[in-house]
Amino acid sequence: MNDAIVFDSYQFVRNLTASGFTERQAEALANEQVQLLNGNLATKTDLASVQTNLEAKLAGVKADLEVKIANVQANLLKWMFAALIAQTGVVVTLIKLL
Repeated sequence: MNDAIVFDSYQFVRNLTASGFTERQAEALANEQVQLLNGNLATKTDLASVQTNLEAKLAGVKADLEVKIANVQANLLKWMFAALIAQTGVVVTLIKLL
């Protein structure tokens, strides 16, 4: 697949000269137009590269989030288990006191 941007500079020059530009002016504008198009527009390859980079970054973020979620779950289970033990201790103490 050709990633080059198609710009018919000959037709562009013809249109400008037909509109009153000199051939030299029209050629100068055509050259500038080609430079602008080639320097500022993204090709399909450029977009695919950006997409690949974004997907890689998102995979890294996803992995980091999964690790953090696992840590939060572990901490939550630890606190719930500690609370269960404390609650059991309070219930046993209350039963003994009654």
